[in-house]
Amino acid sequence: MAVFWYFAAKFFGPKRPPAEPGMLMSNLFQKGEPLDMWMYLSENEKFNDFSNEDALVWHEANIPYAVWGPTSTRTHTLTYYPSEAIKNNGSLYAHVYFARSGYPVDPTDPEYEQSSAFGRTHPVVAYLRKPKDGKKKSLLGDSSESDEQPPPKENKDSVDKDEGPVEYISYWKPNVTVNLVDDFTRYPHNNVPPNVAPYLNIDPSSNNYYPTVFFNEFWLLRDKLIALNESVEELPLNLEVGPISMTKWQIFLQMEQSFQVHRSYGSMLEGEADELKRVFLEGNPYFLGLTMIVSLFHSLFDFLAFKNDIQFWNKNKSMEGLSAKSVVLNFVCQLIIFLYLLDNETSWMILASSGIGVCIEFWKIGKAMHVEIDRSGKIPVLRFRDRESYAQNKTKEYDAIAMKYLTYVLLFLVVCFSIYSLKYEKHKSWYSWILSSLTSCVYMFGFIMMCPQLFINYKLKSVAHMPWRQMTYKFLNTIIDDLFAFVIKMPMLHRLSVFRDDVIFLIYLYQRWVYPVDRKRVNEYGFGGEDEPQAPQTLEGSDSAAASQQDRAEAEAKTSTEDKKTK
Repeated sequence: MAVFWYFAAKFFGPKRPPAEPGMLMSNLFQKGEPLDMWMYLSENEKFNDFSNEDALVWHEANIPYAVWGPTSTRTHTLTYYPSEAIKNNGSLYAHVYFARSGYPVDPTDPEYEQSSAFGRTHPVVAYLRKPKDGKKKSLLGDSSESDEQPPPKENKDSVDKDEGPVEYISYWKPNVTVNLVDDFTRYPHNNVPPNVAPYLNIDPSSNNYYPTVFFNEFWLLRDKLIALNESVEELPLNLEVGPISMTKWQIFLQMEQSFQVHRSYGSMLEGEADELKRVFLEGNPYFLGLTMIVSLFHSLFDFLAFKNDIQFWNKNKSMEGLSAKSVVLNFVCQLIIFLYLLDNETSWMILASSGIGVCIEFWKIGKAMHVEIDRSGKIPVLRFRDRESYAQNKTKEYDAIAMKYLTYVLLFLVVCFSIYSLKYEKHKSWYSWILSSLTSCVYMFGFIMMCPQLFINYKLKSVAHMPWRQMTYKFLNTIIDDLFAFVIKMPMLHRLSVFRDDVIFLIYLYQRWVYPVDRKRVNEYGFGGEDEPQAPQTLEGSDSAAASQQDRAEAEAKTSTEDKKTK
């Protein structure tokens, strides 16, 4: 969005009236003009000790300004030995100065010329908030395995309200990239674009501007930073200086601003921007293009599956052949996942998506069962009652049998995993332990919830009641997930969870092949396979109706033959 906004504002924004030539300011340097560069490292933010040879870490001469070529980009690598002050949360700054070739940057030098030298300061040490440990601990009371010391006694009302002062940690930036922006635009004095004005360095004597110095940290990921402490003896420092185009510079700025806005609104978590950058840094360009195309198809299939799922349950009038208990179980699983995300302080966008899913699953319960409000007591409660099409046939019996054995399996797995999690993992509270255990079981054993429907299909010897359009789109998405499971780094447990759904879908496809759908049997929308819509029929009644129609046709053919013989 940031890139789109930049180009839209640049090419389609309102045109400013041209200013008078005397009211315009231009670049003090010419394109291709050779520059000399000095870089000093100092613990002071203000620097004027140009004669200190120990502070000078890099010097380059005859760098062509705003020209791309073999000599326009220079690199240098060194090892820095930090002082005790830097090890103990001290600061360090990189002071970079440029001057026309042959001119000094020291203001005390007799040959110094103000319009020929410029510079900028940049911190090499960053201070970032210490990551929250979540106050996780062993719930069994083993203090030796806890992440932190036992908290002091305090009132329950004060828990989580006063977490103490925020702790920051100093980090070393191993890469310092200095870019000179290729910008020779003539700007009006009182109408500089707001995205350029903060970076413009104007010479007060001539009212023209120096070349813009940009410290490019767009590709400096947080996991590349080095934490500073007493044990650090030496630090690597990779230096680079080179040109950057105006368009590329603005794209970097707009994207960083966009990331900050998303983080402030909670729509992007810490580290998500780095993960997005990592895709472009470490990914193959062809693979990235394929990923974008496949992701678009994945989103399309998700939308179509969602659309057909809503359409199926909205038009479905009969629960014959469908597992009502699976609908209730799906709602419980979605609710568990939503509470788990809420407990882990997930971004509001993900919470909103999960919350909508919970509401949809509850709406499905209203379509699969009769939901009534019982106001006989002091507190109104919801009452669930089976629909007649579900209770008055074999579907309820088969569903109860399947759910009975499924409950045994799920209960055994949940208890075993919960005991393992309680013994070997750490949690914030007993509530968090219950949620995390249930959520892990939903992720690992969620495919078992589809087994009751397989059992009902097997007993009824029919799949005419299944929402095949929705399942087709989900199956296509499963194939896409299988593709990414081979090429994307992910935990082995999650990778296995991708392939588990394939087994269920293959069984569904086998049942569809073994139990072919009668063309006269109603589909999920209450219509048959013929051109004219027909009234909905039951699964058992459709076969008898088809047989009766065939008998009538044979009787009519026999009568016609006898009439011919009589004549």
